[in-house]
Amino acid sequence: MAVESTRFGPEPSAATKASGSSFYSAMRILPRAQREAMFEIYSFCRAVDDIADSDDPRPVRHAQLARWRLDIDRMFSDAPPQPLQRLASAVRSYDLAREDFLAVIEGMEMDAEGDIRAPAFTTLDLYCDRVASAVGRLSVQVFGMERQQGRKLAHHLGRALQFTNILRDLDEDAGVGRLYLPIEGLREAGIDATDPATVLAHPALDEACLFLAARAQTHFAEADLVMMETRRSIVRAPRIMAEVYRGMLERMAAHGWAAPRKRARIGRLRLLWIVLRHTIV
Repeated sequence: MAVESTRFGPEPSAATKASGSSFYSAMRILPRAQREAMFEIYSFCRAVDDIADSDDPRPVRHAQLARWRLDIDRMFSDAPPQPLQRLASAVRSYDLAREDFLAVIEGMEMDAEGDIRAPAFTTLDLYCDRVASAVGRLSVQVFGMERQQGRKLAHHLGRALQFTNILRDLDEDAGVGRLYLPIEGLREAGIDATDPATVLAHPALDEACLFLAARAQTHFAEADLVMMETRRSIVRAPRIMAEVYRGMLERMAAHGWAAPRKRARIGRLRLLWIVLRHTIV
């Protein structure tokens, strides 16, 4: 997707893409300027993610992502591309880092390069740093966190959320030939295959998933410690995201991952209660 065809604009355009998601519910409680900046960041992430997940030939996807690299460079110049004017404004207002935008693109390039199947945990961790924690590093700048604490929260919460996404989206990822469960977890569970369909049908799948779930829980706990040390009003949005995703993770762990799998989600009333509790308290 070329930048020219991507819709960056006033909040309704960006917000519409996120509407109905837990991200939208968490970010809508922010003051207007922060909310608009977060929706612009979300639009950027959606645009490059759509490229990585498209059916276009891999060379085309790489070319489109390379175009994004150039446009990000232009955005940090004195003459950002017209479609990125609002994102550029957020960059200036919140001192967002070019390397974090480029890291997100690098993560999408990993998906575009080839279908990821049972990566080594170090590779998975790098992937999560790029597609999740880099977004977190942009976000904590908008929230107004102190730099060291903000980067620590981005590290832990980004990985916790992405590991949870992986465990939630097993079937969706397998449908496009991907399997993000790390090879170490598969081997510990006695699963020798890396083919997505074979792994998802294996009787030891729960054990392999718990390998990643345990690491997600550790990152959630570390993120909690950071947020406890930060003024509550600054971390309301990440607290909402953490509670929603931890709830999904706990629900999956309780039900297991054996087929037939029902995609874990938090009901609207439960989500509303979480948002209200963190908004009021």
